Amino acid sequence: MVAPLGLDPVHQEEVRALLNALRSGNVLTVNGQTLSLTPALVEVLRAYLEPLARGEPVVVVPLEAELTTQQAADLLGISRPYLIRLLEEGKIPYHKVGTHRRIRARDLLAYKEHSQRKGEEILAKLVEETQELGLGY
Repeated sequence: MVAPLGLDPVHQEEVRALLNALRSGNVLTVNGQTLSLTPALVEVLRAYLEPLARGEPVVVVPLEAELTTQQAADLLGISRPYLIRLLEEGKIPYHKVGTHRRIRARDLLAYKEHSQRKGEEILAKLVEETQELGLGY
């Protein structure tokens, strides 16, 4: 469920060509089945296809999926022991199934967004202080 999907260079080029044709109002046809591309659908397709076209792996996880601690740690790009510490500090909600911890993907993504926002705020403050002290270029 949480295995990254990547593409070889030939398929990356095909995805880039598809991205160039993705426009609202166009029709996508696969094996005789057609799908009208709405603005929302174009946005969703671009969100997943653009990283693939750049050669970056993509993971698709339903928001209500329950992840193991290893899957959650992998998605955050942190070690499993560090994730366990975050869970036990109450920074990410979880529940137990028997003796195993499970984390909802929705909660994990909320933590990730909060963490990124906090990091951006700290960086902005550092830049501001650097400029006030005349340490910048």
